[in-house]
Amino acid sequence: MSGSELERQQIRRAIRQMGNEYVFYLLDDAISLLSQAQLRQLIAPYANPDQFIEHEAPRKDLLVEVLAFQKTSLAGEYYEETPIPARNCEENSWRTLCWIADFRRLLGRCAAESSSASAADVCRTFEILFGLLNSLDDGTGEGIFFTEEGGSWMVGVDWENVLPAWFRVLAATVAPAEYAPRVEAIIRRHCPSEQAEMLVLARSVEMSVQQRPAREG
Repeated sequence: MSGSELERQQIRRAIRQMGNEYVFYLLDDAISLLSQAQLRQLIAPYANPDQFIEHEAPRKDLLVEVLAFQKTSLAGEYYEETPIPARNCEENSWRTLCWIADFRRLLGRCAAESSSASAADVCRTFEILFGLLNSLDDGTGEGIFFTEEGGSWMVGVDWENVLPAWFRVLAATVAPAEYAPRVEAIIRRHCPSEQAEMLVLARSVEMSVQQRPAREG
């Protein structure tokens, strides 16, 4: 129930049973969710918060940040091939974790801004990120990050949250004849087990967008 309080000690116990990767992602997500005051309080015991003050406050434009991420990814700046001890043979390298965390964060921003920013710009950011994700499966993304057996599955995309947002901006920027095959290709590739439900949702979103007075730019 949304009004019920979470039991903190149970959460602590659950986190302590998670693998290091899950704890890394949990903390990375927390940085985005916490208020400035809470973030300062969290960091203070471990580092001086003042060293992280950004004096030029404007947040980077989403498209600019995604293009920069694409550039650093393709340049191999997340690639780190390191010897992994036998007991940690299933763990990914530190930079691999960083790439996945950054990818998830940017994809989350795309979903969050799909209702307020330019549909065309957000659609383009989705396409860039989807391209990077697809490259992990088709063999062209081997230099993005190092892992023994990689693939888009390991990124853990929340497709139930991401796809409706993408449907919305895609429907607002492409013709119906182009919308359907692009939607079908993504669904078939990344969430085939929910294909029927997602296709119904995609059609519903398309109809909703088409009924608006004017398409988003």
